[in-house]
Amino acid sequence: ISEHVNLNSSRSNKETIHVALAFDGAMPAYEPGNSLDLYPENDPTYVDELLKLAGLAGDEALRTELIKSRDVTTLSLKTVETYAAQTGHQYVKALIAEDQAKEWIAGRQLIDLIATFPTALTADHLRAVTRPLAPRAYSIASSRREVGDEAHLLVSAVRYDSHGRARKGVASSYVAERLKRGARVRVKLKPNKHFALPAADKDIIMVGPGTGVAPFRAFVQERRAAAAKGRSWLFFGDRQFTHDFLYQIDWLEALKDGALTRMDVAFSRDTPQKVYVQNKLWDKRHDLIEWLDGGAHFYVCGDAKAMAKDVRSTLVRAYADVKAMSPEAAERAVATLERDERYLQDTY
Repeated sequence: ISEHVNLNSSRSNKETIHVALAFDGAMPAYEPGNSLDLYPENDPTYVDELLKLAGLAGDEALRTELIKSRDVTTLSLKTVETYAAQTGHQYVKALIAEDQAKEWIAGRQLIDLIATFPTALTADHLRAVTRPLAPRAYSIASSRREVGDEAHLLVSAVRYDSHGRARKGVASSYVAERLKRGARVRVKLKPNKHFALPAADKDIIMVGPGTGVAPFRAFVQERRAAAAKGRSWLFFGDRQFTHDFLYQIDWLEALKDGALTRMDVAFSRDTPQKVYVQNKLWDKRHDLIEWLDGGAHFYVCGDAKAMAKDVRSTLVRAYADVKAMSPEAAERAVATLERDERYLQDTY
């Protein structure tokens, strides 16, 4: 790790880390739109508490194994069933028999299962109720043509409270809290041929709130290096302009040198009524449809649960309004963009 920088201000309630990676030997031959699988480690404090609850606090070999290679947080229905089968715990069996297990696990982790239903456990019991620790994919936020033998990632630290316990994202807290400049981390290239730049003369529209903006930094860098003739328009959103404007200097420089033609921003906590990227898309719908009618490619990256759906429905409404279409015809227009691979999503 050659750079490790929090892009949020100290007064923000978010922590978003810009990570620059330098490579031993050959660097992965990545393209804009690709991701890196990052192999995290578990929080040692969490693992220590888990082992204490399990009555296995003195097992150093098991501790190392759980930190480095086992998923010790995920709690699924299968986990609960395995725990019941391994331990014979009557209350866990009852939870399953009464069809309450699925509801109970919502918002909980493995540690809650062991804390709520304690029993004598062995190392093999813990191995049986955990699975291998999987890597997490992060969009690459750089172009090789601009940054050389590096790859940049943008990682937002996930922290929240649930059922009276503080929770942390496994990979994001690993990056934010335990990795520092000079540390080493294992990654693997994850190509994404379905989220690539079009020809250099084509216009692009990019919608990337929060860390969803990461691949678009790569897009803009690549287009600058290629002296692309196509125009580029970025929609970015976050909470507060003053504290959460990720890569602000990069965007201002790109606007100045022409690598970025246009930018619209939405900071949801800066106004009495929350404003999101989809609201900005609606405000600019006439220009938006004009760009799309001219052959622009439309990209969306970020939250799949709400944002991506809202963006798509806003685009359908924009077609209906600007071109006086029926809702059905507007839906067909957006579906055609998708079929022609001019509406592309990378969501999570």
